[in-house]
Amino acid sequence: MRRVSALVPAVCAALVLSSCAWGGDDGTGARPPGAPTGVTARAGSATSVHVMWNAVRAGDADGIRGYEVFRGGTKVVEVPGSAHMADVTRLEPSRGYAFTVRARDTEGRLGPPSRTVRATTPAAVAADRAAPSRPGRAKGRAVGSRAVQLSWTRSTDDRDVLSYDVYQGDTRIHSVGGNQTATVVTGLRAGTRYSFTVRARDAADNLSPASDAVRVTTPGTDDGRGTAPTDFRATTRRADGAYHVDLSWTPPRTDGTVTEYQVQLDGRPATSLVFGGNPPREKATYSFYLGPEAGVRHRVRIRAMLPDGTWGGFSAERTVTTGP
Repeated sequence: MRRVSALVPAVCAALVLSSCAWGGDDGTGARPPGAPTGVTARAGSATSVHVMWNAVRAGDADGIRGYEVFRGGTKVVEVPGSAHMADVTRLEPSRGYAFTVRARDTEGRLGPPSRTVRATTPAAVAADRAAPSRPGRAKGRAVGSRAVQLSWTRSTDDRDVLSYDVYQGDTRIHSVGGNQTATVVTGLRAGTRYSFTVRARDAADNLSPASDAVRVTTPGTDDGRGTAPTDFRATTRRADGAYHVDLSWTPPRTDGTVTEYQVQLDGRPATSLVFGGNPPREKATYSFYLGPEAGVRHRVRIRAMLPDGTWGGFSAERTVTTGP
């Protein structure tokens, strides 16, 4: 499911850090929230679908009051602004559904819909009362001060494991597909002790017993390495009478999809870029204009907007010089 994706046709960029994802104003000059990005939908059972999305930054309000999930043109779920996931229930088995998500700010303004995502519920399983086995060998480690990486071994079921639910204490905070045995939980606080468990779910909505608790304390300081793009490279080239810089990097591993990046040139924001469609997960590339003069030295680095709405750490800084 990971693949290299070209950036150029799916990116919105500006020469300064911009808000290219925002919609228009509401007639008063104020901007509503932007459309949620990183939206995914996955069947949680034969009658439910789990929808997730990245946090949205408010336009001109103090924050996001809530998110509204739509099935087609009908609002089916509303959750507070602190939540970035929702379960849509009472669906029919063996049927495809389309979902969008919209953010509402504290001033009551409703932002534009996200891109449409689709999910198909599996067939109903008659008289299936056997729950999957508990996930085994659950373990975790802190990744910087704001994220924890979790992993576990597969559960077994008399039919099939459809998904794994991740709990923080008694609260379910995430769900991944039944073929996945690892995830990264973001949006945590530095210097805080957390406890996570994992439960398997089948198509009949039977839940396994919880895994052993994974207790992890995030460090008190964040050096950014756990949330920074890796394998960052920068080279220059000449085209159309001017010099350009070509960048490539590996996106950070996060609990969600990274769609936005900021490029810094010589210590200042130079370009913001937002992926549309399917953002790259394995390798990303981007090029931008430097100028016509040869022999100019530049420092460049990049960072990602994490799914929780905060900036991740900066990549390693690279130095490039225009011309031979």
